[in-house]
Amino acid sequence: MAGTARTMRAAFVRRLGGTENIEVGHLPVPEIGPTDALVRMEASTVNHVDLFVRSGAYRTATPFPFVIGRDLVGTVEQAGPGVVGFVPGDRVWTNSLGHAGRQGAFAEYAVVAEDRLYPLPTGVAPSAAAPVLHAAATAYLGLVREAELQLGETVYVAGGGGAVGGAAIQLAKAMGARVLTSASAADAGWCRSLGADVTLDYREPGLAGRIAEAAPDGIDVWWDTSGHHDFETTAPLLRLGARAILMAGMDAAPVLPVGDLYTRDAKLLGFAISNASVTDLARAARVINGLLAAGRLVSRIGATFRLADAAQAHEAMATGGVRGRVLVLP
Repeated sequence: MAGTARTMRAAFVRRLGGTENIEVGHLPVPEIGPTDALVRMEASTVNHVDLFVRSGAYRTATPFPFVIGRDLVGTVEQAGPGVVGFVPGDRVWTNSLGHAGRQGAFAEYAVVAEDRLYPLPTGVAPSAAAPVLHAAATAYLGLVREAELQLGETVYVAGGGGAVGGAAIQLAKAMGARVLTSASAADAGWCRSLGADVTLDYREPGLAGRIAEAAPDGIDVWWDTSGHHDFETTAPLLRLGARAILMAGMDAAPVLPVGDLYTRDAKLLGFAISNASVTDLARAARVINGLLAAGRLVSRIGATFRLADAAQAHEAMATGGVRGRVLVLP
C-alpha cells in the first residue's frame, strides 16, 4: 500500500538485562539526517562491551526499542544531502554504533553519521573486516594515543589469544616493536602467526621469571587485556618510563605497589574506546584501513551466527567457549 513505512529485521531489546530480553523482529527502517548515511548491514560481530551495554553493566543512553551491536560493515543505501564523502553503493564500515543514544548494528539497515563512517578497502571482505574493527581501534588507542609506543620498544601483551590482544600484537609489530605475549598453549601458534616474538604459556609456573628472561632490560609497554592487573608481579618487570595500559577488568581491585611504580617513572593509562572522539576514531580508521589493505590485520572466526540468532551469539561470547571472534551475518 502506498505510504506504508518500510520495515527491517533487527535484533533489539525493550529493557536492559539478560539475553532473554533480546528480540528479533521488524522495526521501521530508520530515517537519516542531513549528514547521515543509511547502510545495509553485511557483517557485524559481538564484543564484550556489547554484553555490558545490553545488560546495563555499562550505563549509556539506550532508546527503546534499542538495536544491539556496535560494529558494522556494509553498503551505503542512501546518503543525506550534507554527506560529501559517500554515495549509494559505497562499501563502508563503522565501529561506534550502539552507544550514547546511537542505535546498533544488528539490523538490516543502520543509520551512521558521516563522521563515524569509513571506506572499506577494495578487495577486503565484510566477513574479514567486521571481526577486527573494534579490537584494532582499541589497540590503536592504547598503543598510539595512550602509550605513544616508539620504534624498538618492548611490549608485553597478556592475553594475546583474545581479540584485543591479537590486534595489539599486530599493531605493535607494524610499529616496529618487539612483542612478548602470554596465552594458552592452544593459542600459541596463533599468536606467533600474528608476529609475536616470544609467546609464553600463562598456565605454566614462573611466568614472571620467564618474562624477565625474555626481556632482561624490562618492558616498555605492559598491556594486560585479561583484566587481572597483578601489579605486584608486573611492576618489578617494568623499564624506566614504562606505561601500563588499563582497559579491561571493570570489577578488578588490585593491590597497587606505589613505590615500585613511581620509582620507575611508570604511568598507568586507562581508557575506554566508547569515550573516544570522532577524531580519535578517524585516526584509528586510517591505520586500520592501511593494515587491512595490506593484509596485515587479521582475526579468526570462532563461530558464525545469523541475525535471527542474536541471543545465541551473545551467549556464545558470554560463556567464553568460542576460540576466536563471533561473526554475525544478516
